[in-house]
Amino acid sequence: MFSAPALLAIALFFVLPTIASLALSLTDFDIYALADIGNLRFVGLANYSALLGDPLFWTALRNTLWFVALGVPAIMLVAFAAAVLVNERLVAWRPLWRAVFFAPYVATLVAAAVVWKYLLHARYGLLNHALAAIGLPPVDWLGDPRWAIPAITLFVVWKSFGYSMLIFLAALQTVPRELEEAARIDGAGWWSRLRHVTLPAIAPAAGLVAVLAVVSMFQLFAEPYVMTEGGPAQSTITVLYLMFDQGFQWWNLGLGAAVAVVLFGCILVAALAPAAALRLFRGRGG
Repeated sequence: MFSAPALLAIALFFVLPTIASLALSLTDFDIYALADIGNLRFVGLANYSALLGDPLFWTALRNTLWFVALGVPAIMLVAFAAAVLVNERLVAWRPLWRAVFFAPYVATLVAAAVVWKYLLHARYGLLNHALAAIGLPPVDWLGDPRWAIPAITLFVVWKSFGYSMLIFLAALQTVPRELEEAARIDGAGWWSRLRHVTLPAIAPAAGLVAVLAVVSMFQLFAEPYVMTEGGPAQSTITVLYLMFDQGFQWWNLGLGAAVAVVLFGCILVAALAPAAALRLFRGRGG
């Protein structure tokens, strides 16, 4: 009875839309079908076939994987370093540092993206002024296909690492102080204690952070939409951006739903793979 409201909300806002999207992906639903539902036809897997034959889909998938490959390790590294910093008892003003590190996460995404767009501007951006101060040439961060994905990834890491920091911080606070004291008495330095005591103790939290980071990077949309509009030369268009473009720009809702189903499959695999690997590792260890 207590879980019924939550289960009902999940069914209404997750299960039913997922089933509806899957059904929609098997039709030719488009802007003409909106005017006359009689034009709606069942086309089977034709949308998926068209999607796999579309070079833009493979470009979007490659860009998304690049975001995942760059963003996930960066988020985990920055979040863990920040958590270690604010967890140290010798660090002054720890509550202030926690607020400073977490503030970007609660900032409005579109407003923060607009600010970063100007910070990364090729002519008068603050980052290029800093490069000029040390004698380096300016970089067209958002206008050069080579730099657009790293630039957006930098913004995403800054925007989202605060949430992962809280997860790491909660895990660090559960590490027994007795183990660290025993390792210190045995002569272990800071790095040895971190490697042999802290990291094994927070491994489950690190796995959770990794899964959440992968899922969030697969769902990138607002960042490239605001900062580059998918450019330059479609170098920052993501799978979710492609779904929006097909479904709500060109009103190919059937094809857009097919993109959504493929994205759902990618996220599902990314979320379940770490758990499956952990079970396999434990099974072999047993």
